[in-house]
Amino acid sequence: MKRDGPRVLIAPDKFKGSLSAREVANHIAAGLRDRLPNATIDMIPIADGGEGTADVIRESCGGEWVNCAAHDALGRPIQARYLWLPDRATAMIEMSAAAGGWRIAPDERDLPSANTSGVGEMMLNAIDLGATEIILGLGGSATNDGGFGLARALGFCFLNRDSVELTGRVSDLRGLAHIVPPRGLVLPRITGAVDVSNPLLGERGATRIFGAQKGAGPEQLAQLEDALARLADVVARDLGSDCREASGAGAAGGLGFGLMSFCGARLRSGFDLIAEMLDLEKAIQRADFVVTGEGRLDHQTLEGKAPAGVARLARKMGKRVFAIVGCADDEGTFRELFDDIFVLAAPPITREGAIVRAKELLQQRGRELGTLLSTSCS
Repeated sequence: MKRDGPRVLIAPDKFKGSLSAREVANHIAAGLRDRLPNATIDMIPIADGGEGTADVIRESCGGEWVNCAAHDALGRPIQARYLWLPDRATAMIEMSAAAGGWRIAPDERDLPSANTSGVGEMMLNAIDLGATEIILGLGGSATNDGGFGLARALGFCFLNRDSVELTGRVSDLRGLAHIVPPRGLVLPRITGAVDVSNPLLGERGATRIFGAQKGAGPEQLAQLEDALARLADVVARDLGSDCREASGAGAAGGLGFGLMSFCGARLRSGFDLIAEMLDLEKAIQRADFVVTGEGRLDHQTLEGKAPAGVARLARKMGKRVFAIVGCADDEGTFRELFDDIFVLAAPPITREGAIVRAKELLQQRGRELGTLLSTSCS
């Protein structure tokens, strides 16, 4: 049957701290329908391995939530949850469910003490459930431990020069002398879903790029960089694995490095992984126009974030693609990706005001896009 209007695919990521990806899609769609009442609108909320990824997968693929006891990044007992896909015997775990920044108040931040042990506890719970595969989303971390806490939860022992086990601060790893792996540890296939390509160390590494955002001062950053460098050296010698330069090793405070080093995991673009699970390429192929978006369009978008992934797929298929975003650091940087960018926080609206009025503004920008598309279709 011939359609009267265009087919539009809306495939946004969440607006962090404001709206879920589904809510963003719904509000954009409402605005589009005001100007394109005859359009066929498909909505596929997307993610790239960061917070909200499990929600997106559950909406498309089903599954059930599993609650388990764990510890947050500061060692406090918590209840965390992950997504269980029984037909695949697969657990989708967001590291932020245990060691996420959302669990830590600004005045509680202590990056040299924060660790990923709770993530290891969630993995062990999934293994006990019978997981043959674990997909671990790396994003939203409150940690910079290189997987030190996760490895300890799995049974690895970290010793200093006096053969005393290191169990405290990440900065103590500067005195690391030996790593003793656990006996009999059997792990399922593990995939780390990353949304950045940073290595573990250096100017683009986990500490120097993301550490200050997590509350660390200059002295702490220097200590943590030295600690992760020592960790990488001892891992290379004792475990025969040197992943410090791998793309994504610096994700989630170096947890990407830890997964590869201690679990034999492979890292994949979180967007590519999720796009395959959601069959996104087929949906883009059907569409006449594609709309994506996220809360903030910045340099990290180009590193592997979902909107850039959507745009590149759309471009590959010759589709026009548009972005509706909360704010944009430099719109000119993204002009090759998007045919047009609609920003919620456009003067006189501030970023703070855009967050408060996100639902209303998404519909408004959807109407503006709908007006543009109606002209294209006439």
